[in-house]
Amino acid sequence: MKIIQKVFGTTSPGETVDAFRLSNRNGMEVTILTLGGIIQSIRVPDQAGDIGEVTLGCDSVADYERCGAYFGAVIGRFANRIAKGEFQLDGEHYRLACNNGPNHLHGGMSGFDRKIWRAEHGTQDDLATLVLRYDSMAGEEGYPGKLNVQVTYTLNDQNELSIDYQAVTDASTVVNLTNHAYFNLNGSDNCLSHRLQLQSSRFTPTDENSIPLGEITPVLSTPMDFTTIKPIGRDIEQDDVQLQQARGFDHNWVIWTERDSNNPLKPVARVEEHQSGRTLEVLSTQPGVQFYSGNYLAGEPARGGGQYSMRAGFCLETQHFPDSPNRPEFPSTRLNPGERYHEQTVFRFGVI
Repeated sequence: MKIIQKVFGTTSPGETVDAFRLSNRNGMEVTILTLGGIIQSIRVPDQAGDIGEVTLGCDSVADYERCGAYFGAVIGRFANRIAKGEFQLDGEHYRLACNNGPNHLHGGMSGFDRKIWRAEHGTQDDLATLVLRYDSMAGEEGYPGKLNVQVTYTLNDQNELSIDYQAVTDASTVVNLTNHAYFNLNGSDNCLSHRLQLQSSRFTPTDENSIPLGEITPVLSTPMDFTTIKPIGRDIEQDDVQLQQARGFDHNWVIWTERDSNNPLKPVARVEEHQSGRTLEVLSTQPGVQFYSGNYLAGEPARGGGQYSMRAGFCLETQHFPDSPNRPEFPSTRLNPGERYHEQTVFRFGVI
């Protein structure tokens, strides 16, 4: 196991951004930035043993600063949307920035994806670990309480990248953390031929602003049914109001509504790409996964000075449900003093 640190660039305010490249004995490499905890690159073997890039990303800090796609970033304080940018907690009304039409999205105007995180790293015989920390002050982006956040990336020799999220607060607040990595396992112009299976038979339908209606609906006999593996593009153009509103898939699938404490890390998704032979499995402790088919990627900055096209990659954002602070019927995102927020997600790469 090896970790190499270097300077990646400088932000527009003059802050230094470091890059840490974690590598294992199989040739897998993961590059992570102190800017936003961004996974800048994941390179893994294909079926022939050739190492190749499997994520979307940028070559420079300037491109990340002008990008609106949250490539590979840690998302917080609250991943996904909060309706009308407001919620109540203990009788207090909190207003947040509306940076996605009428909604608050991914932590607001300057969420965790825009922050410089403190880094520590270390290796053992079969593990490479990068620990990132950020202290979110009370009132930042409108949220109550000071939130101390730790995100730990761990690479092992089984080609698994684990992300461990922890947070504590000094006042009651809401928190929902995820990573916004986009995957494309063969480097093609779009991800539609990738075959996806979701370990979920239910999803949360949304309104025209991508806010859940409050229902938990079976996927059976709908385009949302990924219980059996199928190409992402097979049903994406169907005449379905959920697909039309989002220009494709951008919905929360339900993994659980009540946590099973005996087996908290659950299978969430499997992806197969037959041209390269690569596979991706996702496991998580989180109750939901937002599957996003890259519907708004056209024009975003790409590596090599180019631009990505619509649906160039897909996301599997393990998280709590959208708008949970306003939906008491959803798993709670409340965090109180003396409690510890702790969630884990594993990305496991292999070949067919």
